[in-house]
Parts: sequence; structure tokens; C-alpha cells
Amino acid sequence: MSVSSLEESEEAFGGKAMKAIHVACACAVAAFKLRRPVRMYLDRKTDMIIAGGRHPMKVKYSVGFKSDGKITALHLDLGINAGISPDMSPFMPGAIIGALKKYNWGTLTFDTKVCKTNVSSKSAMRGPGDVQGSFIAEAIIEHVASALSIDTNTIRRKNLHDFESLAVFYGESVGEASTYSLVSMFDKLASSPELRPTPGKVSIMNDGSIAVEVGGVEIGQGLWTKVKQMTAFGLGQLCPDGGECLLEKVRVIQADTLSMIQGGFTGGSTTSETSCEAVRLSCAALVERLKPIKEGLEAKAGTVEWSALIAQACMVSVNLSAQAYWTPDPTFTGYPELRSCH
Repeated sequence: MSVSSLEESEEAFGGKAMKAIHVACACAVAAFKLRRPVRMYLDRKTDMIIAGGRHPMKVKYSVGFKSDGKITALHLDLGINAGISPDMSPFMPGAIIGALKKYNWGTLTFDTKVCKTNVSSKSAMRGPGDVQGSFIAEAIIEHVASALSIDTNTIRRKNLHDFESLAVFYGESVGEASTYSLVSMFDKLASSPELRPTPGKVSIMNDGSIAVEVGGVEIGQGLWTKVKQMTAFGLGQLCPDGGECLLEKVRVIQADTLSMIQGGFTGGSTTSETSCEAVRLSCAALVERLKPIKEGLEAKAGTVEWSALIAQACMVSVNLSAQAYWTPDPTFTGYPELRSCH
């Protein structure tokens, strides 16, 4: 009697360290009852329900910094929702704090709690802890940059470790001083970004729905989600709620080589960002066309809903489709107005 349990595409997202036990147990019971070899596999949706899901967290922080952006102290309160069973949760705090230490915070203190709750337990999920720690660190860096109105990369560089602080934060694992090259690597990357030209097109239909085309291909990296959010953000100044009502109206169409003749290729971890910038430029062109109509309607009726604005624009024959081809500037380091405050 043999037992075989499989999780479809299990290598794609992690989570199989403990969660495969559910499938293995069901398979073992079936083999015992049937007295014959049993093989079981899960479709992707069921697999994600059972094994997928990062740990929800609640993070509070207090950060001290100077006017030039140098961070002097950080205190972090971290609550991790472990669910009903420990699973891999006890390993999370160390991994999160380990990734957080990527910057020199000066004086660093933290209080981490792994919380038992009445929801399903969470497990290791593609870079467990590293992703969360890096996210928290970057949120703090962006918050400081936003508060000081300084470019984010400037704040990042100012708070990179030197060899001495690296030794304090990481101990003996730091290696030899002669091998330290973090700052020089950062400067090289900042001065030679390989951003690729990318097209984008935004079209508003008569019913107010929005169709978006970009050169990039959605392969699980969240490209379409980001593009939808950028579309709502870009057109948001035309809406009373800042664009929240537009998210459900946006659909992304997989473009072809006729509609996006210079789409390029998807890769290099920049396709989502460059596609979003092309969409932002397209939205800016549409806002410029629609703003006079919006202001005219507001003068007569006060607040103008999105559907009424588009209906009026159609009546006066405004072009409701805009296309942009974003090309990289060698000095491009990001847009200050898009930095978020956490």
C-alpha cells in the first residue's frame, strides 16, 4: 500500500513546510480504507486556501531623525497573528527583525509578540520574515523622506550601514572589513538604473468604465493590480472621493503587438513601475481635457459625479482615450509626490 500526496505548483509560493500534512493525512486515510495505492493532488485555488497566506501583522513604530534625514533611534511594536496553531510562527520575529536591520537605525529597540487567535494558522510563505521586515523598513524610510520632503534614495543612502554599525547589528556574521561594499554598490545602482521604455493607454467608455492597456504581461507579480491602482490615482482628482470609486470600474486588457507596438518585454523587476508611469502620464492627459468640463459643471450644480462628468464629455466630443510612451531619464530617482506616508 502506497501513499502519495502532491501540492500543485508548491514551489511557486512556499507554505508547504507544515500545511502538506493536511493532504497527506487525507491521502493516508483513503489508502487505509481502500487498501490500494492513493494519489491526491490539489488544484491551485484549493492549495492557496489551505497553504497560502502570510502572517497578518500590526506594526507601530516611533522613529527619531535629524533634519538631514539621519535616523538616530527606532522603537518597534510588532504583533504577529499566528492563528490557532504555532506552525512556523515562532520563527517569524527573528526573521523579521533580521531583515529590518538592513538599515542603521542608531538605537534600536523592539517588542514582538506572536499572538494566538481564532483564525487559520499561517505558515512560511516565500521569504518568510524577510519580506515583512523589508516592508517595515522601507515604510519607515519613506515616512521620514515624506516628513522632510527629501528624495527617498537620499534617506536610504544616509542610513546605510558602515562597517562598524554592521558589526553592531549583525555581530560576527559581518565578515571582513575589506569585503564591505554596500555603499559603493548602492551608488553604482543609483547611477545606472536599467529602466526600459514602456507604453500605456487609458480609455474611458461612455458608461464610465475604464479600459487600460500596457506593454507588460501579468505573470503573478501584481502588474495589473498596480496598474488599476495607478489609474484610479491618476484620474482621482476628477472624483469627489479621490478616485476610490474608480477601482471597480477599471479593467486591464492584455495588449497585443498592434495596440502596443513598442511594448518591450516583461522582466527586470521594473515592468510594473514603468507601466504605471506610462498609465499616469495617460491619465494626466485625460485630466487636462476633462478638468474644464468638471469645473463648468461644478459651477452650476456643485459636486459632480464621475458618470455625469463622462456623459457631459461625450456630449461635447472630448477625446476620452490617451496614450503615452514613457522613456527613462538617466537621472530618474522617483517622484516625490508618489511617496507614501505610513
